[in-house]
Amino acid sequence: MGPGWRAPSAALVGGSVAVFGALRRAALALPQPAAVRSRPSRAWRWRNLLVSFAHSVLAGLWALFSLWHSPELLSDIQDGYSISGHLLVCFSSGYFIHDSLDIIFNHQSRSSWEYLVHHAMAISAFVSLIITGRFLVAAMLLLLVEVSNIFLTVRMLLKMSNVPSPALYEANKYVNLVMYFIFRLAPQSYLTWYFLRYVEVQGQGAFLTTNLLLLDAMILMYFSRLLRSDFFPSLRKGSAGRDVDGEKFLID
Repeated sequence: MGPGWRAPSAALVGGSVAVFGALRRAALALPQPAAVRSRPSRAWRWRNLLVSFAHSVLAGLWALFSLWHSPELLSDIQDGYSISGHLLVCFSSGYFIHDSLDIIFNHQSRSSWEYLVHHAMAISAFVSLIITGRFLVAAMLLLLVEVSNIFLTVRMLLKMSNVPSPALYEANKYVNLVMYFIFRLAPQSYLTWYFLRYVEVQGQGAFLTTNLLLLDAMILMYFSRLLRSDFFPSLRKGSAGRDVDGEKFLID
């Protein structure tokens, strides 16, 4: 990818921000469960999760299809390139920018600071990929996590809405765990091994490796929270991770 791609790529990222802004406005018109309507922070979080769900479905299936359609990309993680992958990175960059702005402008930074850290890491890494055209396949592998996020977001929506259907939550709980292993832990583990073994630790390689290791720590932390919440509730800690209304965000 040459420098001529940079201006169109910036326009694509900006267009993606606008698309997710439109989705957020559309979410305002959707009906909300009574448990959500009763508290302002829940109403905002509900809309935020609906937009996140839309991104997970689109980006997750996009990444999965792109890698399935062009498996040869996996043989060149550093320099492999596809237009579909490039567009996907621009699309997801726009989502992360939009979500960061949504958190900040709605005064949710304190309760959602971990999301902001994650988004800052993702945006900076993706911008470097867009500019250089390198490690695009690594980004596509990382975005497989959005397949897992589909079920994680459904889990959070079910808990927030107090849906009187334990069977639905239980079924999603186990599917979510399996998807977490397949689409989050497995790609992340492979990429960490690959970067530590094959990528030169200087320049962009050093920057992306550092981001990847920080993301490893965050993913393991989230996984331990998920296990405590859904499978070992007796091990959950008091009020860590709550927002000002007592609603949990990352430990939902």
